[in-house]
Amino acid sequence: MIRVGIVGYGNLGRGVEAGLAHAPDMELVGVFTRRAPQTVDTQAPVYPLANILDYKDQIDVLILCGGSLADIPDQGPMLAARFNTVDSYDNHSKINEYYQQMDTIAKQAGTVCVISTGWDPGLFSLQRVIGEAVLPSGVTNTFWGPGVSQGHSDAIRRISGVKAAVQYTLPKEAAMESVRKGEAGELTNAERHTRECFVVLEEGAHPEVVRQTIVTMPAYFEGYHTTVHFITMEELKANHSGIPHGGTVLRTGRTGSKGTLANYSFTLELGSNPEFTASVDIAYARACYRLAEEGAYGAKTVLDIPPKYLSASTEEELRKYKI
Repeated sequence: MIRVGIVGYGNLGRGVEAGLAHAPDMELVGVFTRRAPQTVDTQAPVYPLANILDYKDQIDVLILCGGSLADIPDQGPMLAARFNTVDSYDNHSKINEYYQQMDTIAKQAGTVCVISTGWDPGLFSLQRVIGEAVLPSGVTNTFWGPGVSQGHSDAIRRISGVKAAVQYTLPKEAAMESVRKGEAGELTNAERHTRECFVVLEEGAHPEVVRQTIVTMPAYFEGYHTTVHFITMEELKANHSGIPHGGTVLRTGRTGSKGTLANYSFTLELGSNPEFTASVDIAYARACYRLAEEGAYGAKTVLDIPPKYLSASTEEELRKYKI
């Protein structure tokens, strides 16, 4: 059995706990949190994050379930020096920088750190590479949503004066249709999407200050058409308590001497963003463990890992039933 620890117990952490019940070759050692353990509502063992080194010999892989804005950038490097880790770091503009940092630490420590798993980055990253490889003459566009972005919602909640918030990423349907017809080239993220935010303010917070902080936030909202709605906590709970998401990677290319139009697409429609992201993290935790057993130390992305390492099936079973 692969012994797994969960760091952080928000939506993603709860998703990992639930998902491990479907992994026949894994077991949950416990949840590690900065909160007081007795306040965490779970049947799993809960331990203070400050004491995590006491459990080093009991854990094969840690799945880091904190946010990409402030949690993972600090926790990833610290824990990589002692544990094999998997995370869903999703700040696309800083992934290469984060990879270099984690790779240096992991190689020195003799650990494996799989970074930026989930679906984007993650499964979508694989599809972009495959689509461009098989259709070298063409363009790739990624459309996110409609759905709730956990990372962007978390970023808003960390703004001073914000009590609660949910952010929806919305694809522009006209842009997607134009891409499918081969009429559009490679669009910018802002040309493909809009962002809509529903925010509950702390008492005394100034709405316009919060609005400007959101729409000008680098790497999250800056450059997008972003709408901010201020609502009550009751409205948020009644109308925005779910966490759906999804999206499409679309490679539009030309084949043959006549330039025949071809579309390569991969679509996800997710009832629960964190539960699906957790499922991807768990599969890559299996791969992380196998790489560590082989001594293949360092940082890895989904592009570095053979698909067979994700499966609980044997190689013979995969060749017989999946090819």
